[in-house]
Amino acid sequence: MNIVEVIRRETAGLPANKIAVRTEAGALSYAELFRAVDTAAGFLRKQGVGRCARIGLAFPDGTDYIILSLAVLSLDAVLVPVPVSCSREIAADMLEKTAAGFLISPEDMLASGAIWMDADCLPVHRGFFLTRCAPSVPLPEEFTDMKPAFIRFSSGTTGQSKGVLLTHPAIIERTDAADQALNITSQDTILWVLSMSFHFVVSILLFLRRGAAIWLCSESFPFSFLSAVRRGGGTFVYATPFHYRTLIDSRALDTEALKGVRMAVSTAMKLSPEIADAFRKKFGFGLTEAYGIIEVGLPFVNAAGAKPEGSVGRALPGFELKIRSADAHGAGEVLLRGPGMYSAYLSPWQPRPPEEWFATGDTGCLDQEGFLYLLGRSKDVINFAGMKVFPYEVEAVLDACPGVRAARVYAEEHPHYGQLPCAQIEAEDGVTADEVLRHCYSHLVSYKVPKKIEIVPELERTASGKIKRTA
Repeated sequence: MNIVEVIRRETAGLPANKIAVRTEAGALSYAELFRAVDTAAGFLRKQGVGRCARIGLAFPDGTDYIILSLAVLSLDAVLVPVPVSCSREIAADMLEKTAAGFLISPEDMLASGAIWMDADCLPVHRGFFLTRCAPSVPLPEEFTDMKPAFIRFSSGTTGQSKGVLLTHPAIIERTDAADQALNITSQDTILWVLSMSFHFVVSILLFLRRGAAIWLCSESFPFSFLSAVRRGGGTFVYATPFHYRTLIDSRALDTEALKGVRMAVSTAMKLSPEIADAFRKKFGFGLTEAYGIIEVGLPFVNAAGAKPEGSVGRALPGFELKIRSADAHGAGEVLLRGPGMYSAYLSPWQPRPPEEWFATGDTGCLDQEGFLYLLGRSKDVINFAGMKVFPYEVEAVLDACPGVRAARVYAEEHPHYGQLPCAQIEAEDGVTADEVLRHCYSHLVSYKVPKKIEIVPELERTASGKIKRTA
């Protein structure tokens, strides 16, 4: 069972000109999309890409990204998203951990003799660089028996970098499960602003399964997003509170700007009461809050108008929830299981036990009606515009910077971005914050770079000599 075959089968009855992807530059029908996918898959097949091969994809968000992703998946190869903003060092590490055989990118990202492939099927780049990789450690044989489809890196609740493996059956299960709440149809036009490296599964694949049109608004943000909203036609928005804040603050949008939208989903970071109230007051309807996890899928969707607000809702049908080590107020760690669960972690290889309850790392509590309220993280994770930043990872980079003796990374609350990663450092005389920032940008994905660096005489420590984690 292959997710691309499922999409083909489920969209076979659509009109020949039904739009699949739209951008400011033009549109691609489902028929044109599949022809482009087949052409791109043919290029890859000739280069030796086949079943279970791991393929890194470091491409900007857009139509080309969707075509290349589907081409990889159609060959029963395994898609490994590599954020285009990450450094060469991080990209190479991801490819090594997944034992990837190839990297697809719009430039020679690894500077290791990539070959250029002319491909007119890609409407933007008209081709791609293909780098052959030589991983030193293969994956275990049981990997190939799992029908692997997708590996996305997530730091997880431990802060350690891990590849989360999803199979074709799991992707089909979790898109079906999510659609119980989202109810996507071929009449929908999706306004899309999120990063495809982080949000391709469940969302993009579900939208394609249902024959919806995806209007890509992530390029030239916020101008393309505001332009798409002003032009109308969107029926469904999938974005973070940061993006909704942009709509609220825009003077170019009046109260009728979203009149055709049937659902606006807020995901990836906690929806604040301030943004929820401001959105309702301006546009006349409420945001739908969704709680997604790469290992689990989209188990919670609290539809606008459902009570109580401030909750992520009840678990969708098929999902089970329990609270571990609850305190006197019923608050404890949220554990989940249900359809479309991940199959294994990579680096190190760790298959998921069949009956495992997944520990989310979030603390929460349930009310008497089964509505879940999230209270925070059980670990020191920073949520910047819906993307997770783990202090220990950033501190390791800071500590490696010449002249830095010690570092502490912490979260600073921000009304638009949720939280900002910030840092305090002990440093030798003459070290400047600008020098440290340049070091960070060369070793970290840009969103993980501290937005504020303060050089202090001495960091506060515990009695045992460890740096205190809180300000």
